[in-house]
Amino acid sequence: QVQLVESGGGLVQAGGSLRLSCAASGRTFSNYAMGWFRQAPGKEREVVAAIGRSGISIYYADSVKGRFTISRDNAKNTVYLQMNSLKPEDTAVYLCAARPSVSYSYATAGYDYWGRGTQVTVSS
Repeated sequence: QVQLVESGGGLVQAGGSLRLSCAASGRTFSNYAMGWFRQAPGKEREVVAAIGRSGISIYYADSVKGRFTISRDNAKNTVYLQMNSLKPEDTAVYLCAARPSVSYSYATAGYDYWGRGTQVTVSS
């Protein structure tokens, strides 16, 4: 079992920045590829970014390319999502997920463990 706890969400004005963190515990963090997803009210959960377990392979959804940066610190058992130039359409609950694999997946079904999420609200 892997336990994931997200933090760093909040209310920010359009154009602002937030840094989300996801702290993992329970198993060897470096054995897991990680993903950040988001879910807005009435919408399906969608991938935002994902990172392989070494931190070299990275994926971004087209909607966040150039604005968001995913990274991980295996020594701290933490994955981060730096979000810049935020837009109102980025408003959602952001969740991190883990899968016991070298490589990431951009499908929700590809992940075995999920955090509860942190709310990000971007005002116009």
